[in-house]
Amino acid sequence: MFTGLIEEMGRYEGHDGDRYRIRASLVLEDAKVGDSISVSGCCLTVVACTPELWETDITAETLSRTTFGFLRPGDLVNLERPVRARDRLGGHVVQGHVDAIGEVLAPPPDLKVRIPPDLTRYCVEKGSIAVDGVSLTIFDVGNDSFAVAVIPHTSEVTTIGRRVPGDNVNIEVDIAAKQIEKLLSPYVAKLK
Repeated sequence: MFTGLIEEMGRYEGHDGDRYRIRASLVLEDAKVGDSISVSGCCLTVVACTPELWETDITAETLSRTTFGFLRPGDLVNLERPVRARDRLGGHVVQGHVDAIGEVLAPPPDLKVRIPPDLTRYCVEKGSIAVDGVSLTIFDVGNDSFAVAVIPHTSEVTTIGRRVPGDNVNIEVDIAAKQIEKLLSPYVAKLK
C-alpha cells in the first residue's frame, strides 16, 4: 500500500525482455529483493538491486494497463516505497494497481485527464485519484474526464509538472468506491 506522496523521481534505463531497470537513490536506501516500489503508480517487485539501480519484471498484463510500453531510456518516473504502519498517511490509500491509461488534455496547474468513461463513476468532486502514482484531489468530473489542481511543489518534485496534452498517464481510481459498488451491486439488482 502506498500514499501517493512521491519520494523521488527515478530514471528508466531500459529493459531486456520483461526485466526493466530503474535508476534511483532514496527508495533504494533500505530496499532488498522482494520489496515493492511504486513506479508511476504501479506496484512492482524488486528482483535485483544495487545502491543506484534496481530491476523488476513486468508482465504482459502490466504492460497492457500501464504506460510502461511507452517508456524510453532516460524517461523520468515517480517512485514511492510502501507505507509503514508507523508512517503518516498524508495522501490517500493507493494500492499501486493501475486501472487504466489516461490521456492528458490540459497541463498543470489545472491538469485535465481523459479516462475510459466506465471509470468516471468512481470519480467524485473532492475525491481522491492517483495519476502516475501521485495522490490528487478531483475538482471537476466530466463524462470521460476529470480535473485536478496541481500545486507548484507537486509539479516540481514529480513527473506531473512535465505532462503536456497528449501524454499518457497511469490512473488508479479510489479503491473504496470500487469495493462499495461491488458490495452493493446485489442489493441494487434486487431493486430493479
